[in-house]
Amino acid sequence: MTWGIISTWQMSLAGVTKAAEQLRDGRPSGDAVQTAIEDVESNPAFNTVGYGGLPNAEGAVEMDAAFMNGDTLSIGAVTAIHDIAHPIAVARNLSHEQLNNFLAGSGADVYAQRHGFTSKNMLTPEMQAFWGKQVRKNATRHDVLNTHDTVSAISLDYRGRLHTGTSTTGIFMKAKGRVGDAPLPGAGFYCDNQVAGVVTTGLGEDLMKGMLPFKINELIRSGATPQAACDQAVYPFVDELYHRSGHIGAVSVVALDKEGNWGVATNTEFTFVVATDQLEPTVFKAERGSHNTTTIDEARL
Repeated sequence: MTWGIISTWQMSLAGVTKAAEQLRDGRPSGDAVQTAIEDVESNPAFNTVGYGGLPNAEGAVEMDAAFMNGDTLSIGAVTAIHDIAHPIAVARNLSHEQLNNFLAGSGADVYAQRHGFTSKNMLTPEMQAFWGKQVRKNATRHDVLNTHDTVSAISLDYRGRLHTGTSTTGIFMKAKGRVGDAPLPGAGFYCDNQVAGVVTTGLGEDLMKGMLPFKINELIRSGATPQAACDQAVYPFVDELYHRSGHIGAVSVVALDKEGNWGVATNTEFTFVVATDQLEPTVFKAERGSHNTTTIDEARL
């Protein structure tokens, strides 16, 4: 059995490198997913996830995260959680609960505090100043729609276990309590040991309309490769949504199947990171190609 991990955006490279070392040493895929995502959550240089993330319209950093176990299909998720260093850790803990697996706002805050998760003021002085500047200039729709890069990861270990995770602060200047696709099962992520894991990044309001992770999982179950499944699900969806509404935001997906094969599709220029037992952690760039296919090249760092 092989191992592998795939994660959205170049910002996950350092985390994926740490996670790959764990997988190489035989650690569970759930640990690898958490490690990869926590690295991004901790780094204030990445302003769409965790510490240093962009605040909502009221100046607060509200975070969403989710975790799924592909063996048991257990899910844990939080949305609009505040001042917790690692929302992904809280989501993973919730996946072990029999009930109350998805908590929001103050309920998520209380759960995290009661279970001893590390508290941290996630609003940095830099982001507070940036928020104030945007308020004074009345931030435009363009400012808001170009700030929503979720870190999402899928990992496969030597024992054939698949896990997925997501973490984000969502779009800049979002309404208090706004929820995107990242913590929503079937929309922002899905995972099944018997098939594959699939995760998304992009504009949640549009991604929620497609339920792409679940659709891609079912295409793979029916015999499609991860790459073919991503292409077949994403490109007709983005074209149809644009036809119906006249606009569409960024939509990107990555998939990893139970054999360690991966795929990706996107309607924007999109970077992602892959590491396997045959490939050192590598950043790739994907774009939409011709005939509903995806063009993938190694990124120049």
